[in-house]
Amino acid sequence: MMDHKMIVAGSLKAVEGGFALEARLPYYRGLGLSMVEDIAVTVDGTTYPREAVRFTVRDTTYTLDEMETCYDNRWNFGEKALISVLGAELAPGDHKVTVAVRKRISYLPFVPTMTASKDLALAA
Repeated sequence: MMDHKMIVAGSLKAVEGGFALEARLPYYRGLGLSMVEDIAVTVDGTTYPREAVRFTVRDTTYTLDEMETCYDNRWNFGEKALISVLGAELAPGDHKVTVAVRKRISYLPFVPTMTASKDLALAA
């Protein structure tokens, strides 16, 4: 549904201790952070461990475990969040980036995972 808009073009960058990119929630409504069950990041075929992923929205950063019990913050429709991977460095140049977001929707009898891939360049 919204997966083609999930990864923000041109957003891949090096950060202290790793790399980051911007992403939008692949859902037509906002969700409380506790309803985002997982965010998986794969670059050039390497999937990074859950423990290395950080999520930042409106200047507040969370581990994925912290998001499980965050009931007072949301990821709003169309809002860009920063997804960081710590402990991993990427070489400058082009990379195939895949992000998979698993979310809990109250009216669905299953837990959907939306996946998007995009070729992004990391500046030198």
